[in-house]
Amino acid sequence: MAEKLAKKIEKKSSYGAADITVLEGLEAVRRRPGMYIGTTGSDGLHHLVWEIFDNSRDEAMGGFCDDIEVALLPDNRVRVADNGRGIPVDIHQKTKVSALETVLTILHAGGKFGGEGYKVSGGLHGVGAAVVNALSVSMRAEVHRDGAYHVQEYKNGGKPLGKTKKIGPSKLHGTIITFEPDASIFPDRTFDWDTIVAHMRQQAYLVKGMRVSILDLRNAEKFDDESVYYLRELKIDAPSVTFYFEGGLRSLVAFQNRHQEPVHKTIFYVEKEQDGVTVEVALQYVDDITARLSAFANNIYTAEGGMHVTGFKTALTRTLNASAKASKDVDNFTGDDVLEGLTAVVSVKLREIQFEGQTKAKLGSVEARGATDAVFSEAFSTFLEEHPEEARSILGKATLAMKARKAAKAAKDSIMRKGALDGMTLPGKLADCQTKDASESEIFIVEGDSAGGTAKTGRDRRTQAVLPLRGKILNIERARLDKMLASEQIKNLVVAMGTAIGDIFDIEKLRYHKIIIATDADVDGAHIRTLLLTLFYRHFRPVIEGGYLYIAQPPLFKIKKGKEVMYAYSDVERIAFVGEELPIEVGSDNASEEETEAEETDTKKKSAKVSVQRYKGLGEMNSEELWETTMDPNRRILKQVTVVDAQDADFVFDMLMGTDVPARKSFIQSHAKEATLDI
Repeated sequence: MAEKLAKKIEKKSSYGAADITVLEGLEAVRRRPGMYIGTTGSDGLHHLVWEIFDNSRDEAMGGFCDDIEVALLPDNRVRVADNGRGIPVDIHQKTKVSALETVLTILHAGGKFGGEGYKVSGGLHGVGAAVVNALSVSMRAEVHRDGAYHVQEYKNGGKPLGKTKKIGPSKLHGTIITFEPDASIFPDRTFDWDTIVAHMRQQAYLVKGMRVSILDLRNAEKFDDESVYYLRELKIDAPSVTFYFEGGLRSLVAFQNRHQEPVHKTIFYVEKEQDGVTVEVALQYVDDITARLSAFANNIYTAEGGMHVTGFKTALTRTLNASAKASKDVDNFTGDDVLEGLTAVVSVKLREIQFEGQTKAKLGSVEARGATDAVFSEAFSTFLEEHPEEARSILGKATLAMKARKAAKAAKDSIMRKGALDGMTLPGKLADCQTKDASESEIFIVEGDSAGGTAKTGRDRRTQAVLPLRGKILNIERARLDKMLASEQIKNLVVAMGTAIGDIFDIEKLRYHKIIIATDADVDGAHIRTLLLTLFYRHFRPVIEGGYLYIAQPPLFKIKKGKEVMYAYSDVERIAFVGEELPIEVGSDNASEEETEAEETDTKKKSAKVSVQRYKGLGEMNSEELWETTMDPNRRILKQVTVVDAQDADFVFDMLMGTDVPARKSFIQSHAKEATLDI
């Protein structure tokens, strides 16, 4: 083995210094953009906006700015203006160019690496603006500072067009950055309005007293975007929204609970600095079983939590247990007991911050744990003492959760005992696949025995399993685990998947790496699909996050032209195949070829014996049709289920599947025109 390796190395002896590629400055960013913004897809495109906005937001966090405007302009340009101090424009001693040009063209240059520029900051810690410049076809920087107005422009990946120029005097202060993403790097340069608005709303909540305006001027008539500092002053008739919250996280909790029934009216809130860490926490319990905990570090959303979340959870459990000590016959609450029905936001700000991994999804700064624990436990203990009514309600909620946990454990143990997933204990209705390799196994969750029978006949038995469901499953949005596991349909699905559920859930034991929801293309099918998605989102989120959940897309129409058979997956495809005037048959296609032709109308005869059948359910297909349209890996269409924004998804599930009827009615009325009706 060693001899072979030696010969291989000798053969490749030409590998030397000349083979080492050195990328300098912004060239590295353009060659490997994914290393800096994650992706060149939609997320990466919007990340450019976040980076420029973060610089303005950091000014606001430092108390130097209170008004930021983000405007989407024609030609895929974005303009961010703030009334901060303005990026310095004097000559930098090391780079020998202006500080503005240094910040916008050199990685890791900025006011966030020491000194007194910023006490705390988020973003990419100095590489943000330079990275955006590198990935833009053009950028214009305008600075109002020290009584003067300065401008510098850049083209094609951050190449400056001359030095920073003083244009004239100015009584204003702040920075305006306008950039256009490079089309050669971003295949789609379409900014999503809703995504930008949601992000800016969140940031406005996190910085009290910061005004954030968003304008969509992409379809506006020509205007002079340099004539005013803030474009909203032009009063152009275009979509716009402004956020300003004096209440900070308190306002955010109230917003998140707007469709919930509070257990206590007063929202707990604390903001205090401890050992150099500023800790801010707001919370309120609601009449629900789901926990909603959002955490931020220097205003960066930490989806995977981290030290600040650990400190908060530890203090929450300890404080409520201490408060309940006076009660008799009460066992200690667990972490899950005190989280049930909790809406909380935890935000910490540190001068030196450490994250685990490149995505910054988890805070690793150890000092944040102790600071959060100390600040929150002291303030929450005081809150419970000073608000006895709220304390009784919160402890009652935790006690109810504890009792439900014990009942759920008994129910869970009855079906999750050792060996529950072995051999003959799999559900009787499950037609399992032959392979035991999860990576090549897939399970079709189908609606009813009719579709189940067809799918079982038409499937590839080696890799494809089929589990038919009888009717609509339980709406689990407000159902506890014991009630869920009492449902035969849900229990069958849990056992078939192999992961278990609740605190013993284990994604490594998932028996199928493709879980495919295949329901009928009608209202009932859509309802069943929604119920299943709710179940997976609330109790099997790692299945979605792992990319294992899919929705099958069976055809809507079967089209016959003589002996030729085609399938259309939408009305657009159907019209493209045969035209709109042809009548559509709805229902079973069990008639013989002769009977079908005998029943044809004059219109069909004029169309050379073309017939269109509308499928209303998978059970109407025979096994061959179901295989070639919906189950064959080489021809089928599957949609992978993802969670782009967990908070928005949580809100939608709350509204559509919860108990707030007025909110659901309002949502339906607002979005009725967007619905695709099949009547």
